[in-house]
Amino acid sequence: MSQNGGDGSTVITMAGFVSQARFTAVQEVEAYWEAIRGGRLVPRRSDIDPRGIERALEYAFILERVAPGIARMRIAGSHLSDLMGMEVRGMPLSAFMTPQGRNQLGEVLEEVFDSPAKATLDLHAERGIGKPEIEARLLLLPMKSDLGDITRVLGCLATTGEIGRAPRRFEIIGSRVTPLLGDFMKNEPLEEAAPAPAPVVAPRHRTEPRPGFQEAPAPFRPAPGSTRHGRDGGLKLKPGPRPYLRLVEDD
Repeated sequence: MSQNGGDGSTVITMAGFVSQARFTAVQEVEAYWEAIRGGRLVPRRSDIDPRGIERALEYAFILERVAPGIARMRIAGSHLSDLMGMEVRGMPLSAFMTPQGRNQLGEVLEEVFDSPAKATLDLHAERGIGKPEIEARLLLLPMKSDLGDITRVLGCLATTGEIGRAPRRFEIIGSRVTPLLGDFMKNEPLEEAAPAPAPVVAPRHRTEPRPGFQEAPAPFRPAPGSTRHGRDGGLKLKPGPRPYLRLVEDD
């Protein structure tokens, strides 16, 4: 963001750029997720290849939804274990939060799974003896399981500053939740309207042989002696003799 200095010069503040640069691992994980997502709403868990986020692996993790607002670690990088001072696989993500932030985290997780949505949380670590101040950023990106339901999350938790004495827990100081369905519908191609059916035209009379078992209708030929010339020179039908016998069917 630029500001005008007192002498009329332009002063450019780098605070926003510095903040982004400190969390390059978060940006790398999000870019990889967007790449494997392609044109779909969310990618599948089986699409993840650790080599695609090799430089961010120690900050990355995968969550599994186990209850409303609760997701546990299935895979976690070494940085997360360093923050807790123990192995974190199988632990809920809420273990990294202070008691005040756990309810808010649960609400964000529900939006990530149900909307679905991607979420970015800005975190701040509690201070104490042997625990210096830490800033952190948490990224949550939904994925489908092998069954096709959205119950997995690819995440990243990156921090700045010394970890100090573990465990370290964080409070949420800001969150951004972005529903994915709106962007997905914008990228969907519009369905083309079906062409109108061609009008049905009644076939003209034709004398050539017809396909199948159809035969051409026989042309009309008046019986001999049944025509006479009219005053205008045209032909007129003359009534023939009435039949002597007629067949009467009685069922």
